[in-house]
Formats: sequence, structure tokens, C-alpha cells
Amino acid sequence: MAMSAVARDTVFALRRQIAKIEGTLPERLQAPALGVPANARSDMTLVRRGLAVASADAFLHTGIDRLDTALGGGVPRAALSEIHGLETRDAGAVAGFALSLVSLILKQKPGLPILWVGTAEIFHEAGLPYARGLSALFGIEPEQLLFSEAPKLLDALWIAEEAARMTAFAAVILEIRGSPQRLDLTATRRLHARAQNAGRPVLLLRQAGEADPTAAPVRLIVSAAPSASRETVAGPLAGSIGRPAFKVDIGKSRTALPGQFTLEWNPNEHAFAERTENSVAVVPASARGADPAPASGAVLAFPAVAAPAAISPTACGQPSRQQHPAHRGPRRAG
Repeated sequence: MAMSAVARDTVFALRRQIAKIEGTLPERLQAPALGVPANARSDMTLVRRGLAVASADAFLHTGIDRLDTALGGGVPRAALSEIHGLETRDAGAVAGFALSLVSLILKQKPGLPILWVGTAEIFHEAGLPYARGLSALFGIEPEQLLFSEAPKLLDALWIAEEAARMTAFAAVILEIRGSPQRLDLTATRRLHARAQNAGRPVLLLRQAGEADPTAAPVRLIVSAAPSASRETVAGPLAGSIGRPAFKVDIGKSRTALPGQFTLEWNPNEHAFAERTENSVAVVPASARGADPAPASGAVLAFPAVAAPAAISPTACGQPSRQQHPAHRGPRRAG
């Protein structure tokens, strides 16, 4: 774990140096002030791929200031963003986090549908969202979420590219399992370019795959976090499970700033909240059985005692060997 942390810090340091050369640090994203000489303005503006200074509405704000600052303003609205799950068991957390972002998107673009593209393999492995949960947790009506199941990855990429160029969708979600070779820089560059031209976000969900290079400017590594107890007027309700929580790590961002966050999703307000205290998951006791037994006390060592004397079979009411007919035969030798 120590080596991986050192390697990650080294990678982020290198990315920050590259960002400094390209002019993508947060202090260079500010609009140039009036009256500043032209030679000084070139050091303050963003010079990358012919883009000017990014405007405030170019990002989807998560509502967590610390996370938005680390991402350079938030999740890009018109770009390819990668949400990565390292293991198969993280598929539910990755999907839930993506639906949370979609819920934030629909606040600005209500009524528009969302297209979820994937292969038959990923839908069979990770399943589909529960229709009633969409409305209760995220405020998404079931008829707004459209699914496209493709037989092959090549077909799923083609569908996602064609859908990304359309402005009729509020967002396009592409879910991929593993690290297929066809999901390379060329394929992700096409998705990113379509999203930029249409002004719509494309969310790339990576399930149980390696952190391969992609054209997505933002990569968030998401896993499930323990849920805290439910809050009541009298305080936390013991034995209850509260709001869904996500552990979010920044794997790649425009500012090359690392960060780790624990976010809770508020299903009533459809907003994120950052958890700062260290909470422990509370598992309720079984409703059918009794409460678990208390922990055992101190363990004492007793001295060994002699074995009790043999008890005669006749004392227990059992017939002796001479009386029992089964013992009258000859004993087998050897």
C-alpha cells in the first residue's frame, strides 16, 4: 500500500507539471483582467486545443466545494467523464453515483431523456436500475431512462457515438466491463469530440477494469462507503441504515490534484453532502431471531484432573459382555 501511495503521488506530481506547462492550473483559469498587457494575458489564459478561458457554466457543480475545486470547477458538462469501478462488486455504487450526477443534470434540463448503452454481458452481470428507486432516490421518472442493449462492444460504441452527437438527450451513459482493446484512445476521443460538439455530457462507466488511458479529462474512482445511522430529532437511530454513501477518489482531473471524498446522497433534496466524521456502518439485528449473545468473558485455565474411574456397565442398566448375545461370537484376530 505504501508503494502504491508513493507511485500515485509521483504520477500526480508529473501531471501537475504537465498542467503547468499547458496552462491548466486553477490560477490560470481566471479571466484576464482589463488593462493587462497582452504579453501578461497569455500566461493567464488557458491555451489548450484552441479553447479560451472556461466559463462557470461549463461545469456541473456537485455541491461539494472541496471536490469542485479539486476538479477545476466540477464535472465537465460537454465532455467525456469516466466513472471507474475497480471491482465487480462496485457496479452498484458506480451506477448509483452516475444516476446521482444525472439527477443534478436534470435540474437544469428537466424532461429530457437519458440513454444508457451497454452490452448484454454488462447488463446480465450488473443488472438494471430498479424503476421505483429511480423516482424515489433520484427524481428520475422510469420513462426518462432509455436502455440500449448491444450484442457486441463495437455496436455499443457506435450507438453511444451517434447518441452523443444528439441534443435530444440530457446525457448519454456508456457502461463497459473490463479493459477491452477497442476502448482505446481513438474511440474515447471520438466520444469526447461528439460530447463537446453537442454540449452534452457522456458518462463512461468502467466496471472491473484497469485504469487505461482515455481521452476523458476527468476520471473518478467510485466504491461503496458504509452508511451512517439515520438521523432523528432525538439523535442517530441505533440499528438503522441511513443514506447511500460513496467513496470517491480523483484518478485524473484537469488540475492534476488528487483527493479522496466520502459523499452521501440526499434522496429528498437530490443533492450531495460530504461526510467528514468517521462513521461505522450499523447492521440491524435480525427481525426473526433474538439479539446476538454478548461477548464471552475472561478465559480461565483449569488444572488437569485425573480421569474418573470406569463405571460398570451393569451399574447403568446395560447387559454385560457375557449377557449380550452379540458378544458371544469369536473375536476377529488381527
